[in-house]
Amino acid sequence: MNHFRTILPAQRAPFSIVHSDRLLLIGSCFTENIGARLRSGKFPIYINPFGIVYNPISMTRCLEHLLPEHQPFEAADLFEHAGLWHSWEHHGHFSRPERAATLAGINTAVKTAAAHLKKTNRLLLTLGTADVFRLRSTGQVVANNHKMPAALFEQGRISVAETTERITAVLEKIKVQNPDVQVILTVSPVRHIRNGLVENQRSKATLLLACEQICQALPYAHYFPAYELLLDDLRDYRFYADDMLHPSEVAADYIWQFFSDTFFSEETRRLYTRVEKIAAAMRHRPFHPDTPEHRAFARAQLVAIEQLSEEQPELDFSVEKAYFQGFI
Repeated sequence: MNHFRTILPAQRAPFSIVHSDRLLLIGSCFTENIGARLRSGKFPIYINPFGIVYNPISMTRCLEHLLPEHQPFEAADLFEHAGLWHSWEHHGHFSRPERAATLAGINTAVKTAAAHLKKTNRLLLTLGTADVFRLRSTGQVVANNHKMPAALFEQGRISVAETTERITAVLEKIKVQNPDVQVILTVSPVRHIRNGLVENQRSKATLLLACEQICQALPYAHYFPAYELLLDDLRDYRFYADDMLHPSEVAADYIWQFFSDTFFSEETRRLYTRVEKIAAAMRHRPFHPDTPEHRAFARAQLVAIEQLSEEQPELDFSVEKAYFQGFI
């Protein structure tokens, strides 16, 4: 049968992701999409302790700061611009009008993520771009330019060799701390076209080649083809959002299904489906919440929560339980 497209078949990974695993996700906005679905499914997860990061240098810097030998950030690491204090290593959502508040938020996130990393056995890194901005004054690669003047930066592209070396080095350190860790590498399908389509493809090619070399060097590193699923499998602008850069919801659902087919056992898949039904029920906003019908609906969700809690006591449904009890 002619499917009128080239289909990328899912292959089972040499390991599984189950609800007893502890996951850390770092990378581009595509990381946030996958992470939100894992969080909704009640997996123990921490997403982007420095905020969204796109380039491999900033990602490895983030991981390095979570290792025991690194010290907390200091006030000297921050700078002020447009009434806010920022860090070159962090996303803008950490920025505050008070220097102390910015520093406290950053170091709280580092402390929490470092504690999570010590128990992490599933690490997902999503590389967004090999193009970087360096401060002309110091040569530092920044994770976010915080809308500072372009004259402060020099733009360039890190090489396959540097990407491979930096990521491999930090993963080897994490492997010593976490002997049972398994790493998933992926390249974000989101297109970065500020410098044009040709430059975006060259950037993505750098990341793809680096992922191949890292997986060849480290037996616990594995590639997940998110980029290929959108660019080569779906391969149509109807699978993009209105900006023609990000995956549409349909595409994100398709990639998520591929992810679950790759990493979830049948038991994990069944449990995720049951948890997601409760999450979907909570996302539903009733037009008439005071009716007997909706109260019956809420009671049915509480029964489902109670059953799951008895079977899986490690899953926390306190928020969902409180929500549905509010209708009774």
